[in-house]
Amino acid sequence: MKRAMTTAVEHFPIAGSFTISRGSKTTASVVTCTLAQAGFIGRGECVPYGRYGETIDTVLAAIDAIRPQIESGMDRAQLRDAMPAGAARNAVDCALWDLQAKTAGTRASAIAGVEEPLALTTAYTLSLGEPDAMAAQATKYAHRALLKIKVGTADDASRIRAVRAAAPDSAIILDANEGWTQDNLAYHFEACLDAGVSLIEQPLPAGKDAFLGTIARPVPVCADESVHKTEDLAKLAGLYDAVNIKLDKTGGLTEALRMRDAARALNLKIMAGCMVGTSLGMAPAVILAQGAEFVDLDGPLLLAQDREFGLRYEASLVFPPPAALWG
Repeated sequence: MKRAMTTAVEHFPIAGSFTISRGSKTTASVVTCTLAQAGFIGRGECVPYGRYGETIDTVLAAIDAIRPQIESGMDRAQLRDAMPAGAARNAVDCALWDLQAKTAGTRASAIAGVEEPLALTTAYTLSLGEPDAMAAQATKYAHRALLKIKVGTADDASRIRAVRAAAPDSAIILDANEGWTQDNLAYHFEACLDAGVSLIEQPLPAGKDAFLGTIARPVPVCADESVHKTEDLAKLAGLYDAVNIKLDKTGGLTEALRMRDAARALNLKIMAGCMVGTSLGMAPAVILAQGAEFVDLDGPLLLAQDREFGLRYEASLVFPPPAALWG
């Protein structure tokens, strides 16, 4: 059956700005892949990420290079072998999931082995800022069950204390985005322990994680930038307690589910994470997140406006995607 593939670049303003240890941005730029076959449409979204050497142009070029095979009927398993992990493969893989569900008259969740996906408690992310500014953010969102705090400076103890004081009842995830060092790690661990932090994401730069195996970890530590492929997991066991699985890193839901199962076999906890994108990018991750210990799928909440048929968010919950959106 003839299949046609198109791509588009879309820009969604962020509400205010989004700041991490590597910088700030005010717009979420995404690449959307659309597959048309026999009157059915499948869509997938990705966020090119400069940290991994990706740009809008490189992602578009990578997708265009695979076009002949996709339009000739390439399936998800073949795609995994044909393209490297990353944002480009994510957009195509998720479009194939969506198309498969629609042509089969079922839901992508059922194809993934999840018959009745549940609403999940998701983190809400607070941008990096000065302690007073972060406390003001935390006060505004203190009603949320789970907050994710962006840190990653030489001295974040005051930020950690300020957020905890402003949101005494919220569980807290800290994300250092590779911003700490061996010299200040124990200092920050102590501040996190005192504040009752539940999880610390990627405290040290990727490639410098070995130090984590030489010290006590009083708060569970989660790999993010250090894990992209399922094959990365073996070397991280013993250094980390959890892994943040993002579809834009793994190259789609197909590989993400494989990574989830492999991580569990290594006794690593699962965090289902995201880049800053729209509900179309989050929808497949809601399937991945079923049963995860930590869920961070708040991308659409950080936008000034989401796309049509967006995910439903109520209080701290994110609900499974409607069929009109994806899957």
